Amino acid sequence: MSKKVLILSGSPRKGGNSDILCDEFLRGAQDAGHKAEKIRVAEKKVTPCSGCYYCSTHGGACVHKDDMADILQKMIDADVIVLASPVYFYSISAQLKAVIDRTVARWQEIKDKEFYYITTMADEEKASADTTLACFRGYADCVEGAVEKGVLVAGGVYEPGAVCGTPAMAQAYEMGRNVSWQ
Repeated sequence: MSKKVLILSGSPRKGGNSDILCDEFLRGAQDAGHKAEKIRVAEKKVTPCSGCYYCSTHGGACVHKDDMADILQKMIDADVIVLASPVYFYSISAQLKAVIDRTVARWQEIKDKEFYYITTMADEEKASADTTLACFRGYADCVEGAVEKGVLVAGGVYEPGAVCGTPAMAQAYEMGRNVSWQ
């Protein structure tokens, strides 16, 4: 049975290195027969969470009327979620963080997901991605039944497109292609 794969590209740069790797993951997942979609969160209007908890008394509806309701429904419906971001001061991009925070409206409905993580950075020291990966894992820890299935860290890439021609391209494709059918 094919899976629904949702890729959340947190790169604010269209064609940025993590965004390019998302495209490769997407291609691999589609080539394997999965139904896959990539959302560039920077192209969506997602207001940061206000912490007002309007959602808790309104059936998960948010006080902010923006693109998040659609993204959240896709997260709930997905079997696989890919979180991707460049490393920004040892953390994730603000655009992706806003999406993660806004899942609070219906967070208990996001369950039994397979997670993959993609991150890129100018630094070549792999440990520099540790806190970024900790952000991804911290979110997954809040998802009932979450299972980490793959991690890709591409270091030494700063300029847009620098990741092209590196082993990370094949790794991203193979991660997508190897999304399990069970």
